[in-house]
Amino acid sequence: MPMKGGDAEMRVIDEWDGGAGWIAHPDEAMERASHALVSDGDVWVVDPVDADGVDDLLSGLGDVVGVVVALDRHERDCDAVAKRHDVPVYVPDWMSGVADDFEASVERFGRSLGDSGYRAITVRDTGLPRWQELGLYNEDEGTLLVSESVGTADFFRAAGERLGVHPALRLFPPRRTLGGLSPERILVGHGEGVFEDAPEALRDALAGSRRNAAGLYGKQLKTLVSG
Repeated sequence: MPMKGGDAEMRVIDEWDGGAGWIAHPDEAMERASHALVSDGDVWVVDPVDADGVDDLLSGLGDVVGVVVALDRHERDCDAVAKRHDVPVYVPDWMSGVADDFEASVERFGRSLGDSGYRAITVRDTGLPRWQELGLYNEDEGTLLVSESVGTADFFRAAGERLGVHPALRLFPPRRTLGGLSPERILVGHGEGVFEDAPEALRDALAGSRRNAAGLYGKQLKTLVSG
């Protein structure tokens, strides 16, 4: 199983009234997930990985108005999707070293993502290691999107976890930024979203991050050795 890439047979995930998600390469270990957030017919595409069928999915949801970068290393296919739909790439006003990577026009935004109803959360902003991550939270709708700090792909989760903190953050989980939220659904940048008992899954992930770290690292080591 490749970490990235492989057969591009797009699989739609995370369907709800306010949007949908997809995984472009279902067989890859990283399970890179992309999302379309819908507000009054406007579609905001977040961290897209391109594939055949993406435009058909988006056209069924509404009109694409922007492509959003939610992590400083998630340029992914933002530029290609933005140029194809003739819309800007939206980058948080505090995120550095990203805007110059795109040929499409770039729009900066602050504490809210246009008129989408999503509040912008600074999940992480550090220099060493460099990690600039945006979260998007629509409290009225109950949708939280976290691109990297938590995920459901296998390499994020220790035994018994439905949602796991990123391996690199296990000893320093984002409790301050995410701990006070109670979403109905959690969308992630790696894996399918959490749609059942999402607040409990988030609380358990943050509370058990350090306690379950050794088990996760052991699982990863075993996979590496056996692979």
